[in-house]
Amino acid sequence: MTTEGGLKKPIRHTIDWEDPDFYNLEKIEEEMRRVSDICHTCRRCFNLCNSFPVLFDKIDEGATGEVDSLTRQDMEEVVHNCTLCDMCYMVKCPYVPPHPFNVDFPHLMLRFKAALQKQGGLPRIPQELAKIDRNAKFMGPLGDFINWTTKIENKPARAIIEKTTGIHKNAAIPKIARKPLISRGETYAPNPDAPAFRKKKALVYTTCFMNYNSPDVGSKLIKLLAHFGVDVELAYPGCCGMPLLEQGNIAGVVDQAKRVAEKLSGEMDVIALVPSCALMLKSEWPLLLPENEHVLNLKEKTKDIAEYLVDIVKEFGAPEGLKSLGEENITLHLSCHSRAQNMGQKAGKLLELIPGTKVHIIDRCAGHGGSWGMMVDHFEVAMKIGKPVFDKAVQIGGPVTSECPLAKDHIAQGVESSGLRVCHPLELLLESYGL
Repeated sequence: MTTEGGLKKPIRHTIDWEDPDFYNLEKIEEEMRRVSDICHTCRRCFNLCNSFPVLFDKIDEGATGEVDSLTRQDMEEVVHNCTLCDMCYMVKCPYVPPHPFNVDFPHLMLRFKAALQKQGGLPRIPQELAKIDRNAKFMGPLGDFINWTTKIENKPARAIIEKTTGIHKNAAIPKIARKPLISRGETYAPNPDAPAFRKKKALVYTTCFMNYNSPDVGSKLIKLLAHFGVDVELAYPGCCGMPLLEQGNIAGVVDQAKRVAEKLSGEMDVIALVPSCALMLKSEWPLLLPENEHVLNLKEKTKDIAEYLVDIVKEFGAPEGLKSLGEENITLHLSCHSRAQNMGQKAGKLLELIPGTKVHIIDRCAGHGGSWGMMVDHFEVAMKIGKPVFDKAVQIGGPVTSECPLAKDHIAQGVESSGLRVCHPLELLLESYGL
């Protein structure tokens, strides 16, 4: 029997989404009480996200002070506060499988959300907003108008948006690019002077965010890969499905996974430009489709971009030419989905290559949590959760970076009054090369 404090590697069970019992709310409530009782007596995760304070308050304020006083409404409130960041599973919980307690809190929340979604118990608008490819095709040609409309300074428009979509009037909304990254026709010739020249070839999965929302940053990241000598090809068959997963739409995620995996899988390494997307390809897709050959291929072939570049540095060395940025300190917010890949602080390792700079790692939640932190019910809590990150970044000074594009924008709001620059960490590496 496995005991607490054992040295066995944590495992994750496949997600039984095709079993009708997976969506049985009575059985889900029973499992929720079992897990809540374990969490209630442990409380190690009290400061990770808002789900646990909500859970513990509901138990403490109940008639018995135990889990038997939890109502369905109480449980749903806990579920709606989970952002599927995986941090409780990854860094805190001593009871994850193979421990006999078998606690996987994020996937229990996902199961609860999936059951609610299947029975029409989730708000409709967020589910529609999660259909990224469809929405982007419609909004792209109207990008300039939409970006003007969604500016925080445009108070009348933002009041209407808040009323109709539930997105808080003060939450930063990602911009829409007129032309997707994949359609720009840009070329990225590998650097012939790089030690890895003619030794590395990769298929770059641009991801929906870099493709539709931030193609300029996406282009910089691909340019950096080429500067390290990588022969790159670009592909974007569709969204990885993470926004759908947040909404409990497992069938939608599976459809995306099957279609996208078939296009991406092959002999080449696949590089994801956003941590959440890398996590989906490495972890969530294989748990949903454990026998799909294309999904299993990607599980082995996919690398986060920072992870891939660190591997190149270890095997071949970095290109010469790095110069000081004139910054004494750089702050790296280590995003949750970077940590959930269990690969270490890869972006930090790359920033350490920049001469004359000290890298400071902040490895706590910035508060955004995908679309969660944008919504009316959560934005103020999200800013409160992120405040220690904002304060620490201001205390350190210098550029503030995060690989998660949504966390980056959230941090930018939190440090706005300080005037600190906020960007993707690999943009600084590119600048250090004078590119």
